[in-house]
Amino acid sequence: MPRLVAVCAVHQLRPDAGSLGVTAIDKRALEGSVRIGPYGVRSDVQASRKHHGGLDKAVYAYSAADAEYWESELGRDLYPGWFGENLRIEGLDVNAARIGEVWRIGDTVELEVTMPRTPCATFARWVGGRDARGWVKRFSDAGRLGAYLRVRRSGDVSAGDAVEVVRSPEGAPTVLEVYRG
Repeated sequence: MPRLVAVCAVHQLRPDAGSLGVTAIDKRALEGSVRIGPYGVRSDVQASRKHHGGLDKAVYAYSAADAEYWESELGRDLYPGWFGENLRIEGLDVNAARIGEVWRIGDTVELEVTMPRTPCATFARWVGGRDARGWVKRFSDAGRLGAYLRVRRSGDVSAGDAVEVVRSPEGAPTVLEVYRG
């Protein structure tokens, strides 16, 4: 059964060379029960609301298996939240999720898959060092993007909660298919 490994929110805003001068990509796991509402995880923020957040990008989910892949590739530990994700999920191929698919986490929260993450220059700068060069293309080519979700039902979740796919629209494109066009 798929499960929630961690719920993450911004740890601190970081200076960034991009046009805003700051990024909220530095997310970390929260302890205990965490509220998820229409605009995402309570206490989380997005520095660029033009490209992140809002109702259709309220929550960003990333797979534990994909994080392990990148740990091997980059030769370093990539803690929950490192990808800027709000939810680290184990046992579910997030990139194979269908657009419109509905997930239940814990007893009450329902999320709907809306779109893939599009990697950007801010993410490349976050990766840093020798790995930053060509990062956007490398991340894209690997097809380990993660998914944005809309909140259909608010509630509280905790690490360890079950993640259940309650509806998957037959014939709808997957997250990866939408990204690759």
